[in-house]
Amino acid sequence: MYEDSGSEFIRAVTYEKRNATGGADAIHFSPSTDLIREDGVLTVSKEAQKASGYPQWLPTWDPKLSFKFEDEPAFSHVDRGFFADPHLKRLFPEDGAQEIRNLTPKLGSEVRGVQLSQLSPSQKDDLALYVAQRGVVSFRDQDLRDKNLQEVKKFGQYFGPLHIHQTSGAPEEFPEFHITYRRAGPSKPFINKISSIAWHSDITYELQPAGVTFFGLIEGPEAGGDTLFADGIEAYERLSPTFQKFLDGLRLIHSARLQAADSLAKGSIQRKKFTSETVHPLVRYHPVLGKKSIYAKALGTRIIGLKQEESDLVLNFIQNFIATAQDLQLRASYEPGTVVAWDNRRVFHSAVNDLTDKDAARHCFRITPLAERPVGSKEEYETWSPNDRERTVDEWERLYENGVPSLSSVFLGTLD
Repeated sequence: MYEDSGSEFIRAVTYEKRNATGGADAIHFSPSTDLIREDGVLTVSKEAQKASGYPQWLPTWDPKLSFKFEDEPAFSHVDRGFFADPHLKRLFPEDGAQEIRNLTPKLGSEVRGVQLSQLSPSQKDDLALYVAQRGVVSFRDQDLRDKNLQEVKKFGQYFGPLHIHQTSGAPEEFPEFHITYRRAGPSKPFINKISSIAWHSDITYELQPAGVTFFGLIEGPEAGGDTLFADGIEAYERLSPTFQKFLDGLRLIHSARLQAADSLAKGSIQRKKFTSETVHPLVRYHPVLGKKSIYAKALGTRIIGLKQEESDLVLNFIQNFIATAQDLQLRASYEPGTVVAWDNRRVFHSAVNDLTDKDAARHCFRITPLAERPVGSKEEYETWSPNDRERTVDEWERLYENGVPSLSSVFLGTLD
């Protein structure tokens, strides 16, 4: 848990200045361009509201929701992919209208002729398995953006409880949606940086982070704003057995503190009553696929049991590996109505900030169902229970003070 402090705000402001893009980011309130309504709700400018064809999806930040939400309590997640037809014939019947094109041999596909909003429960089960198998799937010509938001929310909830982001914009009365809104006009993203690429998996600081995730373009320019993806399973399998063994069993601290403090420092909100800080394995087991993937760095800060310089060495290697191995990456582009589904348990992704000052606003939504608690092995997956008390960061540190512990000592059961 985390309580706000002056030192944390100083760290956040320092971090923001060091990593500033020179303009408003796409998920947080921007004091320089946005407005505060008479009822106190923060939202985009009147000009942006008039220009939008989908005002119901515009981002808001409501101070009345500050510190209102608890984190989702631990739960037993059974992935819908376990209930799928292994041949996916319900999602892709032999006489169906679907058109499928693989984007690379191992990662990513593009699908036309399948409407996500019309899928039956059994077809959604096939969808969950298909996204896990392909990692990334671009569905073209979708109508989710045109549907009632309650209906879209129900669609996402089929795959798991929906995440409520602590700081990002959300449609009014629907905090379960995460809105990215790149404002029209100058943003000057490269004032202090030569690249804005930031490989990550979403909300890794949560006890049970995202699984299958849906990201849709509502409105945007004809070109630009693509998403890069990299395959964490392929990355892990390319490592030498010696290095795999070294990474197996290591655990990384993930923290949302700077994200929350930065939002508050801008005069925006923090929806959660406390800020998550959790410990997850550096190598994650995927229960549906039965494979392991690298699960770092995202919002990770330090590897448990290593000194900061040692941890940085390992994490920097992983980040450089993911960033430079273009033969395990793909680039997903968007058309109006495109919805890209990906499995946050196996892929990294990064936004591409290549829009110009003359481009229109880029407005997208994300539906983020939560999945299982990250684990390092099949044995740990089968042993973990939502009734177990989670170790604190300090307790993990003590467990690792003499090296990587045995698997049996990680299975903690009840600490009380």
